[in-house]
Amino acid sequence: MTLAHTRLDIRKVGGRIGAEIVGIDLTEPLDDATIGELNAALLAHKALFFRAQRLDDAAQLRFAAAFGELTTAHPTVPSAAGNPAILPVEGGEGARANNWHSDVTFVRTPPKASTLRSLVVPPYGGDTLIANTATAYADLPEDLRLLADRLWAVHTNDHDYIVHPQFGTEEAEQRHKVFVSRRYSTAHPVVRVHPESGERALFIGGFAQRLVGLSSSESRDILRLLQAYVTRPENAVRWHWAPGDLVLFDNRITQHYAVDDYGDLPRKLHRVTIAGDVPVGVEGRRSYVIEGDEAEHYTPKAA
Repeated sequence: MTLAHTRLDIRKVGGRIGAEIVGIDLTEPLDDATIGELNAALLAHKALFFRAQRLDDAAQLRFAAAFGELTTAHPTVPSAAGNPAILPVEGGEGARANNWHSDVTFVRTPPKASTLRSLVVPPYGGDTLIANTATAYADLPEDLRLLADRLWAVHTNDHDYIVHPQFGTEEAEQRHKVFVSRRYSTAHPVVRVHPESGERALFIGGFAQRLVGLSSSESRDILRLLQAYVTRPENAVRWHWAPGDLVLFDNRITQHYAVDDYGDLPRKLHRVTIAGDVPVGVEGRRSYVIEGDEAEHYTPKAA
């Protein structure tokens, strides 16, 4: 097997997040030097975009596995048929992720990174927004940063992430039952220290439902305030999908949102996620399980 090495052409697509990688063919296995360059680019830009790659499932799996051990598709949602590490992302009733989140933060060891590959895209709409949670943290006023540094949030899959009022159907209810068929709650630091770059970033999003030691109403107000910094337009990049595109984003330091503006048109992506580590806060404390288990059927147990 020939390993391809290409000097990367990296073109920023946003002022604070996102770069397109041009002139690289991901259908061919990449050598270690190229993977190292891509990982450095991922740390710098948080999200990398590859146009018109036309990968199949095997090639997506191979590319993702170059960055670390893979998870299975999801802790509760079934994988693609015959592919235990691939999660189909389809815009059916009750299954649209139009909610800012980082992937699978309700377990103790969320993914390091995610890859999304477009199979079917609508002729309009269906973009994905990705936000830089490190610049969001840096934007906080000093007193608010000091408060955030001390806070811990409880993330859970047992909430209305997958249920929206416009999807009050039997299909949506069934999807919700599958999503919460195993219940998980995990306490994570609101400010996470990135294990490779050392950057501090807000680690919240849609699965963060309350703050440890605070009431529900206090939690909602503070989380809403912090989340507003994440979703500021200057912290986000918007990707308009074309068939065959692949996106790689650092799940430890980003949030994303699938824009639900394509009506009943078909939209299908495949997601493959790379196993991560246990989040660590500013004071060096590690995340801990409140309800559920270590989800070892989903991701390798962290040391």
